[in-house]
Amino acid sequence: MKSNSVIVVHYHELWLKGRNRHFFLGKLLAGLRQGLGGIPVERIEQPGDRFLIRLGDGAPIEDAIERVERVLGVAYYALARTVDRDLAALCGAAWEEIEPLRFTTFAVRVRRSDKTFPHHTMEIEAAVGRYLLDRLQASGREARVRLRDPELTCHIEVTPGPLLAYARKIPGTGGLPANSAGRMACLLSGGYDSAVAAYQMMKRGAHLSFVHFYGTGARPGESSLHVASELVRKLVPYQFRAKLYRVPLEEIQREIVRYAPEKFRVLLYRRMMLRIAQVLARRDRALALVTGDSLGQVASQTLRNLVAVDAAAGMPVFRPLIGTDKMDILATARKIGTYDTSSEPFHDCCPVFLPRTPALSASQEELAEAENHLDIPALVAQGIDNVTIEKFNYEGGRVQSTEPTAMVPADKRHTATA
Repeated sequence: MKSNSVIVVHYHELWLKGRNRHFFLGKLLAGLRQGLGGIPVERIEQPGDRFLIRLGDGAPIEDAIERVERVLGVAYYALARTVDRDLAALCGAAWEEIEPLRFTTFAVRVRRSDKTFPHHTMEIEAAVGRYLLDRLQASGREARVRLRDPELTCHIEVTPGPLLAYARKIPGTGGLPANSAGRMACLLSGGYDSAVAAYQMMKRGAHLSFVHFYGTGARPGESSLHVASELVRKLVPYQFRAKLYRVPLEEIQREIVRYAPEKFRVLLYRRMMLRIAQVLARRDRALALVTGDSLGQVASQTLRNLVAVDAAAGMPVFRPLIGTDKMDILATARKIGTYDTSSEPFHDCCPVFLPRTPALSASQEELAEAENHLDIPALVAQGIDNVTIEKFNYEGGRVQSTEPTAMVPADKRHTATA
C-alpha cells in the first residue's frame, strides 16, 4: 500500500436529488461502511463532493478496492495520495503517482472545490504539468502533454481537507445507493435474465426479496434450488441482506394441466407465480414485483401475453430488461458474476408439461375463462403452505445463509386476487 493513500469515492446522480441529497448521501455512506466491514478503516470523511476512505494499518488494499467496486451509488473511485496544502509537495506526489505507469501523452486535470487555496486551477495544472514533463524528460522517457484525449490523466483535487493526487480513475457500479428506493420481490428463475433484472433494480436503490419456483421431478444434482441459492449469494453483496422464498410448483402445474386448455399452460403457470409471489411480497411490505422478461424473447413474452398474464397480479410488475438485447443481458451477467451459475444444468419448472403449440397472443378474457375450473385461492394457499425461506447476510466480505425453514403459520397470508 502506498504511503498517505486513501480511496477517493465520487458520485454523480446524487447531485440531482436537491433537498433529498442528504438522505441519499447517508445511504451511500452506510453502504461504504457496511461494504468495508471487517477491513481496518480509520475514518470516512466527506470533504466537498466526494468521500475519502482512510484505511487503517494493515488494511488489505486490493480487498478494500474490490469491496468499494460493488457499493451501489459509486460513480468512480481511485486510490489517491493525500498531500499537504503546498504546491511543491503536490508536484512531488503527482510524480510518484505517474512514474511507474507507461504512456506517451498525458494531461493534468484539477478540480478546485476549496476556493481558499491560494493557487487557481489553471495555475496548478500548468505548474504540475511542467514539473511532470521535466521529470519525464530527465528520466529519458518520451512523453508529451496532450490536453485532448491523453493516454494518461493525472487528477488533482483541491478539497477543504487534504490535496489529492491520482492517475487511475476506475468506474464504479453507479446507480443509487442500496436500499434507498423501497422494497420489491423478484421472481428468480435460475436463468440469466432474472438475475440481471434483479441487479438492474438494485442499481436503482430497490431492496429485493427473491421468489423461486421449482419442480420436484429433477434427477439428482439437477434441482434448480442450488442455482437459485447461488444466484442470491452473488447478488446479496449489492444490498447486504436478502430472503429467498422457495416455492414447489409441480402439484399446482398438474392441476392446471388437468383442467385448462393445453395451449395456455405456460401462461397460466406464470399467472399463478405472480399471485403467489405477490402474497410473499406483501409479507415483506414490498410494493411491486420484478421479472426478467424481455419482449418477444419466447412465446410467453409477446406483448399480448405479457399483458394477459399481468392481469392476474394485484400489484405493479416491473420488467427492467423488456427492451434489452440478449447479448447485453449476457454481458451484464458476466460482469456481475452470475453467468457461470446460470449456465449450470438445472431443472426448470416452466417447461414441465410444455404445450406442443403455445399460445402467442392470448387475451385476459381467454386466460380468465381457462381458469374457470381451477380453485385459484386454494392453489395459492397450497403454494404458500409449502414455502421455505433461506436468509442471506453479507458481512465482513462473506455471505452467510441460514438453513431453509418453513414459514410459521402466523406469517401465512392466503389472500390473493383470483
